[in-house]
Amino acid sequence: MESSQSNGETVLVESLSSSTVQDSSAATDPPQPLPPHLSHDPENNLKRSDPFQFGSRLLSQEDNVFEFNAWDHVETDDSYKEYAELQYAKQREAPVSDFDKGRFNSDPAKWWNNFYKNNTANFFKDRKWLQQEFPVLSKITKPVAGPITLLEVGAGAGNTAFPILKHNQNLNLKIHACDFSKKAVEVIRENEAYNTKNIQADVWDAASEELPPGLEEGSVDVVLMIFIFSALSPSQWKQAVQNIYRVLKPGGEVLFRDYGRGDLAQVRFKKGRYLEENFYIRGDGTRVYFFEKEELIKIWTGKETEDDGVGSTGFEVINLGVDRRLLVNRAKQLKMYRCWMQGRFRKQVKPVPG
Repeated sequence: MESSQSNGETVLVESLSSSTVQDSSAATDPPQPLPPHLSHDPENNLKRSDPFQFGSRLLSQEDNVFEFNAWDHVETDDSYKEYAELQYAKQREAPVSDFDKGRFNSDPAKWWNNFYKNNTANFFKDRKWLQQEFPVLSKITKPVAGPITLLEVGAGAGNTAFPILKHNQNLNLKIHACDFSKKAVEVIRENEAYNTKNIQADVWDAASEELPPGLEEGSVDVVLMIFIFSALSPSQWKQAVQNIYRVLKPGGEVLFRDYGRGDLAQVRFKKGRYLEENFYIRGDGTRVYFFEKEELIKIWTGKETEDDGVGSTGFEVINLGVDRRLLVNRAKQLKMYRCWMQGRFRKQVKPVPG
């Protein structure tokens, strides 16, 4: 499952002016020539390597925020935080009606099928950044990697699976691409690059009590979950985590990326979209949740913090980071904040004490 917002690309800033905070001083002052010493140093564009390689165009006090369209690792300023809290309050005051809650929650697959019917495969952009953010994806595609089973949960139109296959040199790599939507699976199977020797696409509900078709317990090396967990309701998280635990080999990894609380996509929701705290219905009927870091630690490990003792889920956190990005509309002097959560979770080799 994925949406037009789910691949983390920059949204069209011109269409979001009604949902952003305007820099009033910059808007009223006449534009001035930028002094050379305020010009951004290209050296700051080098990638980081720990724990993830998000971006590294870093904004300092000497930089002109409107010199570039985007800056990395920028914390939200006080005015935006205040604006966001006001938006959340308005959302809570005008939630989804009980009738619509039942309509959207009773058959979420219907809305995802409609989504993929209305958006062709060309609508989605390939996630070429994944191997940079998750180097293990490069390792498993090398000729000497050996037999590897990769499960992608929420495979959508195949915009993760097919780029991996395109660069794959491992004859023993098999990708199982599963999605909640029958239509999404059809799109994958109709792709000219689809070959059942290397990839198998199936319909699977990650929150069901069944394992994915063709997979047994302890048979998967790596699980990819990119903008899929947010499509589940909070009541489904526990079952989904249990299913991933069951299908993974001991020591197997989950590669995770999803929306973070305070992301522009959350702040801009209007009335009639609020299901429950941090959980919303999009205009196309699909659901989306916005996570906090501590919340994900508890979901995936059962611990309140990373420093607590042994968790209850059988997973441990390898890395968990917050990817923040400031987008700017230089023409309108607007600032917009994006926020995503990115993590690696590992199935513990030793059994969890009962």
